[in-house]
Amino acid sequence: MDLSSGSPADAATPLWVWFATIGGIAGLFVFDFLTHVHKPHEPSLKEAGFWSAVYVGISILFGAVLWLLWDHAHGIEFFAGYITEKSLSVDNLFVFVILMKTFQVPRADQQKALLIGIVLALIMRGIFIALGAAAIERFSWVFYLFGLFLLYTAGHLAVESFSKGKSVDEEYEPNFLVTWLQRRLRTTSEFHGNALTVKKDGTRYFTPMVVVIGALGITDLLFALDSIPAIYGLTDVPYIVFTANAFALLGLLQLYFLLGGLLDRLVYLGFGLALVLGFIGIKLILHALESNTLPFLNDGQPFSGLPHISTPLSLGVIVGILAITTVASLIRSRSRI
Repeated sequence: MDLSSGSPADAATPLWVWFATIGGIAGLFVFDFLTHVHKPHEPSLKEAGFWSAVYVGISILFGAVLWLLWDHAHGIEFFAGYITEKSLSVDNLFVFVILMKTFQVPRADQQKALLIGIVLALIMRGIFIALGAAAIERFSWVFYLFGLFLLYTAGHLAVESFSKGKSVDEEYEPNFLVTWLQRRLRTTSEFHGNALTVKKDGTRYFTPMVVVIGALGITDLLFALDSIPAIYGLTDVPYIVFTANAFALLGLLQLYFLLGGLLDRLVYLGFGLALVLGFIGIKLILHALESNTLPFLNDGQPFSGLPHISTPLSLGVIVGILAITTVASLIRSRSRI
């Protein structure tokens, strides 16, 4: 099965492949809803661990299919993108935990808010991915912007990690979009299970659950501002960019309950992610220089003799950084006990 025309940019991935993939991913989210969200409950560690492993296994299987039916290069690109996006998603869980505590969402009702928020995030990321692909196709200098933005984000994340670190005991500060949503919606002051609306005295009201879902979606949209450029630093194939993001978000619901009590132990996660984003930012800038068309740089000619960072090397560096920082975090946390 040939998934593309063979071009690096994957301009001709067959529509049936897109439809089949999106349908399969949508089916998994529907299964997630019917299996875990339909009946409100707080998942046990055993349940969360089992389903987290299942979704990671499905992601690995998908990557293996790309490896075998497409080629090894695209398989490696998927795994590099998936690992990067999954790691950034774990970082997002800090905010999710803080958000749930701030809004005092009952534990048994958190699954519905999380899953709907994750689905909204995937839809918005799909739009971002399409816009990014269109920009890259028309303007090669976009890689300069992506690279510089990732270097800025990496520096900000590193400073934040060294100065105060991250803790689930922090207070959630709503951004202006969430504040606007709170002011515009007519909501009740209390939750009504996991219902989104409730009728009181003949008037329909939204419950705080709607605000929580909106906050989750908006928060992940802001996180996508660095995750989308990061994966475009590993592959310029929109199909792989989308599937890596989709599979990274799939199972995030279970990961939330699995790692919720362990997040504070990942004391060096932020620094590790800063190194990953910085590395990918440098790779993007080198790629931009190799295909330079800006007239005020090298007379509009590509730069030659620059070091080339291959995708297998990128995968090794990313896995190495995350493995070292995770082990170091666990050792540091154990020494504190």
